Amino acid sequence: MRLRLTRPAASQLDKVLAYLDRRNPQGARKVQQRLGAAMDLLLHHPFAGSRTARPGIRRLMARPYPYAITYQVAANEIVILGIRHTARRPQP
Repeated sequence: MRLRLTRPAASQLDKVLAYLDRRNPQGARKVQQRLGAAMDLLLHHPFAGSRTARPGIRRLMARPYPYAITYQVAANEIVILGIRHTARRPQP
């Protein structure tokens, strides 16, 4: 099993970390570590996230931080579709 971030997800992750790094570099590192740990969890437990209203799409929260990782389980990979702060509106 492998993990793949879509281009939008990679861009979202970069934006989140850049935003946090400008305000609190130590906090940005902690969020980055937690998001990495959450994605690592998905490699070992692909169905750890909750089902969403969209068929085949799951969501894992990166607690204690308010970030949601939206993903899909494919045959040989976990595809990360998006990473967003839960206070932000989802994109259509």
